[in-house]
Amino acid sequence: MAQHGKRYREAAAKIDQGRLYEPREAVALARETSNAKFDETIESHIRLGVDPRHADQMVRGTVVLPHGTGKKQRIAVFAQGEKAREARDAGADEVGGEDLAKKIEGGWFDFDVALATPDMMATVGKLGKVLGPRGLMPNPKSNTVTFDLARAIKDVQAGRVEYRVDRAGIVHSVIGKRSFSEDQLLENFSALMESVVKAKPAATKGSYVKTVSLAGSMSPAVPTDPQAAAKLSSN
Repeated sequence: MAQHGKRYREAAAKIDQGRLYEPREAVALARETSNAKFDETIESHIRLGVDPRHADQMVRGTVVLPHGTGKKQRIAVFAQGEKAREARDAGADEVGGEDLAKKIEGGWFDFDVALATPDMMATVGKLGKVLGPRGLMPNPKSNTVTFDLARAIKDVQAGRVEYRVDRAGIVHSVIGKRSFSEDQLLENFSALMESVVKAKPAATKGSYVKTVSLAGSMSPAVPTDPQAAAKLSSN
C-alpha cells in the first residue's frame, strides 16, 4: 500500500475522522489542510441514497457557483452560420461543425465544456463514445444543448458546473480554490447542495444524502454532517 507523504500525514492529523463537522467548520478545515505548493482545488464528494443503474434514480444537473470555480473554462461550441458567430462573439474558444468533430476524432480535447445547438446534435452524436466517458457530451438536461449560446457561454464563464452521480452513487464537484475565502467556499458549497437536493429523484426511498466530505485535490477528506449540508441554501 502506498504511503502518504509527511505533508499529507500532518494535514490528516488535524482531522478527527470520527466526527461529522458542521459545513462552515468543514470548509475552514478543508482550506487549512490544503497546503500543497499550488492553489489546490477544493472538492465536495456527496454519496446519495440512489441506485444509478435505474434511469429513474439518475441524478444530474448544473449549478452556477456564486463565486465561480477559480478556473477559466475553455469552451468548444458546435454551431453553424449565425449561431457560430454568436458563439465567437460571446467568447467561445473553439467553434465549428463537421470540422470540429473531425478535430476531436483526431484526438483534440483542449476544452473543458462542450456546447451545441440542437440542429448540430446529429454531428455531435457521432462523438458519444469519445465525449461521453470524459463527461463532455452536450446534453439538454445539463443546458449544454441550446440555441441561446450567448447565455450558456456566459453561465459557464461565470462558474457553472455540471454534476452527475457516478456508478457508486457519488456526486463529485469542485466548489472553488484554497485561495477563496471561507465565506466564498461556503456559499459555493451551499449552492451545490441546494441544487443536488432539488434534483432528488421521485423514485428515491429512504435517506437521500448519505455522506458528505470536503477535501483539497491533494489533501485528506473532512467528514461533513450530511443532514446539516442538505439543509444549506444559497439564498
